[in-house]
Amino acid sequence: MSDNTPKEVDLAVIGSGPGGYRAAVLGALRGLSVVIIEKADWGGCCLNRGCVPKKDWYHTARLVASQSSFANRGLEGELKARMDQAWNHQRAVVEHIRGSYQEYLHHLKVATLTGHARFQDAHTLVVTTQHGEQAISARHIIIATGAHSHVPPPFEAVPGRVLTSDMLFDDPPPPGDRVAIIGSGVVATEFAFIFSQMGKQVTWLARSPMLRRLNFSRPALTALRDALSAQGVTLQSGVSFVSVDVHDDGVTLGMEGGEAVTVDWVCLGTGRVPHTEGLALDAAGVETDDAGFVQRDGHLRTSADHVYAIGDVASPWMTANHALSDATVAIENIITGNTREQDPGQVPVVVYSALELARLGMDEDAAEDAGHEPAVGFAAFETSPCALGQDDTAGFVRLIADMDTATLLGGEITGAQAGELIHLLSLAPDRETALAWIARGRFNHPARAEEVLNAVETLAGKWGLREPIFGSETSTT
Repeated sequence: MSDNTPKEVDLAVIGSGPGGYRAAVLGALRGLSVVIIEKADWGGCCLNRGCVPKKDWYHTARLVASQSSFANRGLEGELKARMDQAWNHQRAVVEHIRGSYQEYLHHLKVATLTGHARFQDAHTLVVTTQHGEQAISARHIIIATGAHSHVPPPFEAVPGRVLTSDMLFDDPPPPGDRVAIIGSGVVATEFAFIFSQMGKQVTWLARSPMLRRLNFSRPALTALRDALSAQGVTLQSGVSFVSVDVHDDGVTLGMEGGEAVTVDWVCLGTGRVPHTEGLALDAAGVETDDAGFVQRDGHLRTSADHVYAIGDVASPWMTANHALSDATVAIENIITGNTREQDPGQVPVVVYSALELARLGMDEDAAEDAGHEPAVGFAAFETSPCALGQDDTAGFVRLIADMDTATLLGGEITGAQAGELIHLLSLAPDRETALAWIARGRFNHPARAEEVLNAVETLAGKWGLREPIFGSETSTT
């Protein structure tokens, strides 16, 4: 990356993860002079140690898992995944994407600077590089520094033995097939499935129930739990760890009231912590909350009006999806003078495990708390011609609408390609017209997406919402 950086710019972005990268690109496309600053690996956690390499592994795991239907389809043979080669494959994909990423920034004339940025005052950043310090003055600044892995006691990160999810992609995986996955959130739930398909003997341990902090419905969680169980993966929750003994033969985990477990190595999926170290936020008047997140308003502005914060450093959701959406909102507000507020609940949340789970918006409880009378539309993949042809009928589409107005309040999709299908619920200009957009759409047949349409039609038929969904021309007879 070039370090030929102007001293004054319209926009300075700190951090090159998905949010920072998108903010820099959108800013340049809207005519702003932009500099983006990165102190470590270009592309941030998502590209180098997060969703991109993990999704690469997930595809491999899905290929292995799909062989349960091979015999009925007249396919012979057995697939086995090698984690070391899978690691090499994701690394090649990451490097290819990083190259494209760098070329596009160069094409857009976005200045890039490798170094550690800190605030000197509300409009000035000082960047320490290998060549010294450089000051940059910016009309607007976006903080997009992401987060780093949380290592809870009594664990300590030990290369080759106790790995954070970040460390997992820094070096090839350690030898040994006995692996303990620690945690109950998205990362642990995804790795428990992925590792099981890569020939690892997975022991999954956590203090909390699976995906406790996400508001997936009980049917969705039950379906995922059943799918994991079918692959021999079960979460042992309610575990309190009292000791972690790293020795020549592996790692022994001592648990309160239970027998010790010995594995070859441990992977921690125990959450992340917003990264603000060394930014000197106080010099700009930027405040953080008790959990360390940069505080911001609905427009994503910090306590310094011209400084915005996006992604993991400011959002407890901590997904690349939210970082990308934040970037769009922040740039629009910089251009238009703060005309748009972020609605983080409308950003899709997806879990890539033995069964894909995807959702956005409210569940029934949240809808009722907000004063709505929720109506539910449902369609299962078990009757889908497409799903039947794929031997993959698990899952469903579940939509929640307001009984009076047919406003789409929330949606949940479980099953294959849920992470792609969820976009159908987020593309309408507003929630009030979202169901009407889907109802009037044109669909390929056979396709899984048709079940989204079927769920909308169920809402219209079951709850008397034909007119607000299909229009006033709808027959009442």
